[in-house]
Amino acid sequence: MKKYRPVFLLSLILSTSGISAQEMTLPLWPNGIPNSKESDEKEVSETGDINWIRNVQDPDIAVFLPTMQSATGQAVVICPGGGYGGLAYDWEGTDIAKWLNSKGIAGIVLKYRLPNSESVEVSYKAPLQDVQRAMRLVRANAEKWNVHQNSVGIMGFSAGGHLASTLGTHFDHEDVFKKDAIDSLSARPDFMALVYPVITMNSEFTHQGSRNSLLGENPSKELVKEFSNELQVQNNMPPTFIIHATDDDAVPVENALLFYKALKDQNIKAEMHIYPEGGHGFSLGLGKGYLETWPDRLHDWLKKMNESQGEPSKN
Repeated sequence: MKKYRPVFLLSLILSTSGISAQEMTLPLWPNGIPNSKESDEKEVSETGDINWIRNVQDPDIAVFLPTMQSATGQAVVICPGGGYGGLAYDWEGTDIAKWLNSKGIAGIVLKYRLPNSESVEVSYKAPLQDVQRAMRLVRANAEKWNVHQNSVGIMGFSAGGHLASTLGTHFDHEDVFKKDAIDSLSARPDFMALVYPVITMNSEFTHQGSRNSLLGENPSKELVKEFSNELQVQNNMPPTFIIHATDDDAVPVENALLFYKALKDQNIKAEMHIYPEGGHGFSLGLGKGYLETWPDRLHDWLKKMNESQGEPSKN
């Protein structure tokens, strides 16, 4: 009987099982999750039109890598939305990572802890801790994944857009947990892409469900201000790309407008596209007329970001 060499055997197993050798999942906190406590809560994954994940217990990143031949050196950490009560994991996560791969960009889907989880001690701290760690984990593996350490960005949808913008405004937020070597790396994103994002916690324009999940029903004025990210913009923030629809009846377009103005006031390079129609939660916009070309605008912008870092564009 013919003996297969280990590498060939691994490739055969992956190809026949439908699993790409370019995909892997890594835990964020292999040595203990900070800001957590024991509970009987179980993680739930509901599969229907959208793969909806609730009660995240073990936060991780799913890594989708393009072929080395097409890799641009860029990577994007993706934060799915879900009102901080769940994650639209494929619709605003893995689907986006695969699209990025088609452009030669590594897509890193973050499964972050949700603030209303019984396993979280301080609600509003957990998502930020997880996204900071995800950025550092990508940079720690940059050489292995054919990624440039200075070309790692963040992308978020809806409440995931709030988390992404929180990283952009709070990336240097002090860590209060036991650190390891990875935590010495920078968590600052090199660029941000925000898609129909929740930005403000001000009751006039916020998404109330996201605010309640993150801060509770009666948060202090200080907490509302801290997580109203249009009020936290500083001049050391990364360039930002924003997409929103005027007729969004879940997250008012004022969220995007307020953040863009704050970026402009601090001389942060920003590009914003406001579509007259599209509603909320349109993901890649497939089947929504010319709205489905918005990813092309993002791709153009990402190429420009890469060129500004001194890296030639391959796509």
